[in-house]
Amino acid sequence: MKKMALAVLAPMLLLGACASGAAPKTKVEGVPESVQGDIKIAVIRNLPSDDHTKQFLDGARTEGESFGFKVNTFIAENNDAKFKELVAQATQQDYDGLIISHGKEDYSYDMIKPAIDKGMKVVTFDTVAKKDGKTFKDVTATFQDDHKLAELSLGEITKLKDGKVNVLKLWFGPGVPPLDRRQEIYKKYEEEGKINTVEVIGPTNFQDVQGDIASKMNAVLAKYPKGKIDAVWASWDEMAKGAYKSLKDNKRDDIKMISIDVSNQDINLMREKGSNWLATSAVDPYLIGQMNMRLMAKKLAKEETPETYDLEARLVEQSALKPDTTMFNLNTIIDGWGASDDFNEDWMKKLREQYGKKK
Repeated sequence: MKKMALAVLAPMLLLGACASGAAPKTKVEGVPESVQGDIKIAVIRNLPSDDHTKQFLDGARTEGESFGFKVNTFIAENNDAKFKELVAQATQQDYDGLIISHGKEDYSYDMIKPAIDKGMKVVTFDTVAKKDGKTFKDVTATFQDDHKLAELSLGEITKLKDGKVNVLKLWFGPGVPPLDRRQEIYKKYEEEGKINTVEVIGPTNFQDVQGDIASKMNAVLAKYPKGKIDAVWASWDEMAKGAYKSLKDNKRDDIKMISIDVSNQDINLMREKGSNWLATSAVDPYLIGQMNMRLMAKKLAKEETPETYDLEARLVEQSALKPDTTMFNLNTIIDGWGASDDFNEDWMKKLREQYGKKK
């Protein structure tokens, strides 16, 4: 059973933060020497501490501990200045590797470069580290398959009625890599005449995304009587939760909602009687954390890793949910959910046997 565990830490606590896992004391035969010993990894994420973030961090932490690594996790709450400071502090410490989540393109190259120059291993998630056409050849950039996420969700939108669907779009950007890629598909659907964007809203208060969106939705819904909006498309599920509350508070059963990303809270809301929330496209965030840590381990083992890696997207439909469905048993209704043998080397299995974390 996967258990959520999360340390939400301020930048100045970095030196003593949340060290977990025990350093290996016994060498394991058949395992690269460079992944044994006192291996320390920092996982730093620039998003709020929502369910998705907790599961991503838990996936990375649990997988790292299963290799005998010490893993520290940090959240920057979508505060770019705090994020850059956390990365800078981690770079100055004795970490062997950094897993960086949701860095923005305008600063990520310069933010990561000191770690690369120091010889640290780096894996990124939903981060574009590019400057003047230059990238780091030794950094693996991981992403959800954002084009597929958008296609799956917008495909459900177009099924709502014949002809063009009037959509209230929940989005913010540009500058957020995953949302920018989802936007590429959204624009395609607009250009093909499949959807018509009635209005676009996004959060400005990242300390309370759900409350912020609910308030903005209330104002928008007051302007549009029934029949003017067919659907809400939420490019991020944290915004969808606020939209759902507004739809319910305003008794707007005429408007359906489709989103991207998933959490236990999302599943509960989708399962409510008369829920407007019909589907969401997603990748298991726990698996994302696991895959990033496996790639980190391979880098430490001096094994070949790809420049980029996309995790496969799947559709979670309201109609398929059962009374006991949670994030941890979605695989019972969605084939292949939360499972991948990619980068799962035999020597990793030996480490799991040594440290009691079998996979």
